[in-house]
Amino acid sequence: MNKKIDISIVIPVYEEEESLPELCGWIGQVMDKMQEKQREWHYEIIMVDDGSEDKSWEVITQLAGTNPSIKGIKFNRNYGKSAALDTGFRASNGEVVITMDADLQDSPDEVPALYRMIKEDKYHLVSGWKRKRHDPLSKTIPSKIFNGVTRLLTGIKLNDFNCGLKAYQSRVVKSIEVYGEMHRYIPVIAKWSGFKKIGEKVVEHRPRKYGFTKYGLKRFITGFLDLLSIIFVGKFRKQPMHFFGALGMISWLIGGLITLWLLIDKQIKLYIDHIPFGQIRDIVDQPLFFIALTAVVIGMQLFLAGFIGELIALNAPHRNDYLIAEKLNFKED
Repeated sequence: MNKKIDISIVIPVYEEEESLPELCGWIGQVMDKMQEKQREWHYEIIMVDDGSEDKSWEVITQLAGTNPSIKGIKFNRNYGKSAALDTGFRASNGEVVITMDADLQDSPDEVPALYRMIKEDKYHLVSGWKRKRHDPLSKTIPSKIFNGVTRLLTGIKLNDFNCGLKAYQSRVVKSIEVYGEMHRYIPVIAKWSGFKKIGEKVVEHRPRKYGFTKYGLKRFITGFLDLLSIIFVGKFRKQPMHFFGALGMISWLIGGLITLWLLIDKQIKLYIDHIPFGQIRDIVDQPLFFIALTAVVIGMQLFLAGFIGELIALNAPHRNDYLIAEKLNFKED
């Protein structure tokens, strides 16, 4: 009979061979202290090697050989942090899942408090907030702008969306899919999936001890594009016509109003102002006519995009997959 796992710690790893032994030792000490307070308490550490080219996998193999609670998954190549997290989520067995980075900038001492917030305060998700950061201004200033815009567009009141130290109920990570570079927006994905009790905890941010950062300014540019993408997909994935159709109607309305104005303007000049017919420009010779024509054509294209989107959604294999929180009086197969 498999033992129940209370907590799973998922750690994406990319070329962090120097920090892994110290990190696992630190986590082990924290877990031992928690184990002293609770009987029959078990944990697992899942390290996902995201195609590291250093000796990270060899170190993970050695650590797993000495501690059966340590598990490893190795990608054949580098797929990115989102892929590592999603794979770790699928492999996790704990009632509470906690993620942290492998570079020792996240403190394992925060784990007990995060665990209690999930178990006792019943949060669906708790995100860390690195209030005091040990990063250069080139990272902290864009990060503040990024977090501010994300709060504004999503309505989620978090100060640090991109903090790697987070805690989740197991059913949250089993219900969502993290892909591309969407790991920054896991709270947004969770909210769209109905997990709205999202908390925040101030956590310690430590200076980097080994190696160098793997992220540059490029992530802030792609981050905003990912944000727009996740908002669109979250709201209109099952009903694309609601988005494209609304824009198409607006475009058609603009084109129709311009055309109507051109017709009325011509009649006014003919019958009220008594301007001779030959002195009035034809409607098709006026720039406004081509603006109206363009608006009508764009409106038709948007409608067609909506229809095609609806056909794709209709034939999607998971179109009727809805997250069910609870059931009553149903026998499970």
